[in-house]
Amino acid sequence: MSESTNLRLNKYLALQLGISRREADDLIDAKKVTVNDTVATLGARYDEGDSIKVQGKETGSQVAYGYVAFHKPVDYVCSRKQQGDSPTIYDIIPKQYHHLKPVGRLDRDSSGLILLTNDGDFAYRMTHPKFAKVKIYNVRLENELAPLHQQMISDHGVQLEDGGSKLQLERMNETDRKSWIVTMSEGRNRQIRRTFGALGYTVKKLHRTNFGPYALGELAVGEIETVQPL
Repeated sequence: MSESTNLRLNKYLALQLGISRREADDLIDAKKVTVNDTVATLGARYDEGDSIKVQGKETGSQVAYGYVAFHKPVDYVCSRKQQGDSPTIYDIIPKQYHHLKPVGRLDRDSSGLILLTNDGDFAYRMTHPKFAKVKIYNVRLENELAPLHQQMISDHGVQLEDGGSKLQLERMNETDRKSWIVTMSEGRNRQIRRTFGALGYTVKKLHRTNFGPYALGELAVGEIETVQPL
């Protein structure tokens, strides 16, 4: 391969497969990638026009990264496959965005901001705990939150089966102890619902308004818009 045009193989694989460069390196290290029928090694490069295969299958032509924000409605799952009677977000997302994958998840009963992309590195930066991306939710409880439980959640945390959970809580108004603004930087599965549930509360509404530098703003329910990677 010529020195003037060679490009990083892991970056190419990340783009083609919608994975992070770290995951691409794992594929290369496992000897699942070939360039011109030669097994690639870590740090490998390629030239435009080279034949690149993953597990014997030729990769397609290079595609552009895409980044969109989507206002997820309640009752839709963040999956390509339908789960029971619940439709998926891809039933309402325009087809030109179906190659994009959700960055993290919102469960079926939750609504609000979802990001989708085919950029594995971007998804990794937005979801890995070490980057501590702040997420903000509007939460409505079935019953009023007792001041003692508010203090436990905010100051001391609540022990869950996968570790302690500490959330920042702010009342939406002074007369309502059922509605809260919840801020968190962790990303464990159903963490907010499980945290309140551990103290005997049921979350009736969970709506995400912010994810890292991205905000839902005026984006209408079920609508989608392109965003820039920040």
